[in-house]
Amino acid sequence: MPASASAKRYASAAFSVASEAGDYDGWLTALSDFARLLQMPSARTIFISPAIPTAQKHAALDRLFPTAPPLVRNFLHILADRARLDEVPGIAEALRALINQRRGIITAEVTTAITLDAEMGRLVAQRLAAYLHTDPQLVTIVSRVDPAIIGGVVARVGDRVIDDSVRERLARLRRSLSGSAR
Repeated sequence: MPASASAKRYASAAFSVASEAGDYDGWLTALSDFARLLQMPSARTIFISPAIPTAQKHAALDRLFPTAPPLVRNFLHILADRARLDEVPGIAEALRALINQRRGIITAEVTTAITLDAEMGRLVAQRLAAYLHTDPQLVTIVSRVDPAIIGGVVARVGDRVIDDSVRERLARLRRSLSGSAR
């Protein structure tokens, strides 16, 4: 699910502070850990409910994340004060995108008809890197499965779509044959 506009604004602020502190990984780890925690219904109840006093949320955050960088804990406290802790998954996602952009890492959404194993994922990353004229180490694959594409790969990198699926090849053949039948 894409991050909301407010999650992107908070992520931008977090990115600025993480840049100044030189601690991208600490911020990303802590926010991702909290986002995973929010997947638990009991944690969601505590952190999202307006019936739970903010001071108790602060105390719970401090107990659950004692090793998180102090600036991250302060950031989470601010989100608790503003009843925005439910935005943390989107904030973590948007922050990861900003950090990857700064590091030159390209994220490709890859759709295949079957689940990619590690070797196929590495091969797809290499081929995409060659197509994008970049180092394969800087290509991260987010894999999705859609049996409707029949076979092949559909890759989305930013606003660019590379469709090398069997479904698209058949559609091109169909268009070609219908064009020459006239």
